[in-house]
Amino acid sequence: MAKATYSKEQYLKWYEEMLVYRRIEERAGMVYTQQKIRGFLHLYIGQEAIVAGVISAIRPDDNMIAGYRNHVQPIGKGMHPKYMMAELYGKVTGCSKGMGGSMHMFSKEHRFYGGHGIVGGQIPMGAGLAFADKYRNEDRVTICYFGDGATRQGAFHETMNLAMLWKLPVLFVIENNKYAMGTAVERASNVTDLKNLGLSYNMPSVDVNGMDVEAVHECFTLAVAHARKGNGPMLIEAETYRYKGHSMSDPQKYRTKEEVEQYKNLDPIEKVLQTIRSKKIATEEEIDIIHSRVNDLIEECVKFAEESPYPSPEDLYKYVYSEPGYPFIMDNQ
Repeated sequence: MAKATYSKEQYLKWYEEMLVYRRIEERAGMVYTQQKIRGFLHLYIGQEAIVAGVISAIRPDDNMIAGYRNHVQPIGKGMHPKYMMAELYGKVTGCSKGMGGSMHMFSKEHRFYGGHGIVGGQIPMGAGLAFADKYRNEDRVTICYFGDGATRQGAFHETMNLAMLWKLPVLFVIENNKYAMGTAVERASNVTDLKNLGLSYNMPSVDVNGMDVEAVHECFTLAVAHARKGNGPMLIEAETYRYKGHSMSDPQKYRTKEEVEQYKNLDPIEKVLQTIRSKKIATEEEIDIIHSRVNDLIEECVKFAEESPYPSPEDLYKYVYSEPGYPFIMDNQ
């Protein structure tokens, strides 16, 4: 099959989106070392092509749900990144009102449903979102992200069975970055070709190069069409790599520097930039304008987060239950 071609606008959009994801997380890592961000911080650096390629293949009204490596997904879904940064700072202007922090991003308006700290906990929830849409005859697809480690949770297998049984419009996405915390896939799973885990449920299962935004887009364009037509779920293994540790406290002694450098040669952002340059899709001046725009955006996000107030002690229990007069989603998101 001939490789698809894309417009100048699409290539530049992919490049700018992924650059925003990369730069805002690099800044988050920096301010974390300055103790402006507390608690856990799980960076997505290296995996940006998965979100960018999926976003260009779905509709804005489709659902998305993820685990705790979830900073960039809501940005891709349309939420301004300043609300993500404010959430990292624990500020009241954050997308979860400063109550969730790094692991619990949320935006109902943009149909991003978390951000979940329990490994694999989002998998049955993703099926639940898809079940609700099917029950209401609403034409949506749910994208449910999780890591390779989550495939060894019982909830994964229970959900695969029910999703196929009920033909739910959900795409289960294994972001296989090779390590569950510090444990390599082959040390914890007898099945290392993780897409095969769907076959025992007769679920259509494929893999894709998660370091290539074009490949991701093409794979998900077909998968979304499959689910939207009522054919049920698919399992997609996106093979990728995280350049940073599992979290900021990870000494990364389980892998070599040579291994990390090998994967950095496959950087998805550099790959798109090379395509833009080699095909003369944009001039260096146009590329510089993107860089400047991204840098300005990151500065805006940090300024917004640092100048925003912390929640008051009285807010501690406010959002535990839904109450009249306490809308969870801010009008300006």
